[in-house]
Amino acid sequence: MAITAADVNKLRQETGAGMMDCKKALTEADGDFEKAKEVLRKQGQKIADKRADNTTAEGIVLAHVSEDGTSGKVISLACETEPVSKVADFQNLAMTIISTAVATHATDKATLLATPQADGRSLQDHITDLMGKIGEKVEVASFETVTGDKVVSYIHSNGKLGVLVGLTNTNGTDVTEVGKDVAMQIAAMKPVALDKDGVDATVVEREIEIGKEQARQEGKPEAMLEKIALGKLNKFYKENTLLNQEFVKDNSLTIAQLLEKTSKGLTISTFKRVAIG
Repeated sequence: MAITAADVNKLRQETGAGMMDCKKALTEADGDFEKAKEVLRKQGQKIADKRADNTTAEGIVLAHVSEDGTSGKVISLACETEPVSKVADFQNLAMTIISTAVATHATDKATLLATPQADGRSLQDHITDLMGKIGEKVEVASFETVTGDKVVSYIHSNGKLGVLVGLTNTNGTDVTEVGKDVAMQIAAMKPVALDKDGVDATVVEREIEIGKEQARQEGKPEAMLEKIALGKLNKFYKENTLLNQEFVKDNSLTIAQLLEKTSKGLTISTFKRVAIG
């Protein structure tokens, strides 16, 4: 059957796909709109399969904190190129993803991506559809949830870096400002853990071996290597664990001291740093 411009435009309005893609899909489906939609979906899946190993170094990070300030979620929606990250369909999908996470109280990525949308299809289906429209890989690279007596969020000005901080033992004190300071500290200083107890054992072993080798290269006696390496490990903890880091706005204080100064017993339960690229 003949495919009219009105048919093509109707399918475009319903799916958001390009004019030529809509025309090809309608032609392949002999004018059947539902079959044409399925053709477009399969096109998205083909692109998803073909580009599965491609690097996604661009995108957007979004965060949301509940009205009572005790729970926060952060997501990163990643793509291959910067222009795609600025497309309205891409940004709208990111908003849909964070909104769905909040509305459903999802706590893991698999559950979030499987969540049905208004049309009955999952979030992952909608991501795949977008890949068919834009022709490159799109993925939810990160999804994190943080809870606490007070949760504070921070999104960097480039929109590609976000932080959630959960504070505990607030004792009725307004800790919003210190929470923001700590979130910005995390964004800038990239701590690997909250304190030394949170550092992965393999990282500790690696740092000890690096410390030993550095000392060995400096000609230190073999019997001294372990002690020197442990000294270097303590320096690693100070520079790379949040509570032990110097506060960037006032290096006379560690983050732990800053929290204690703000409110006695105030501390951080957890934090999440999500970045694109």
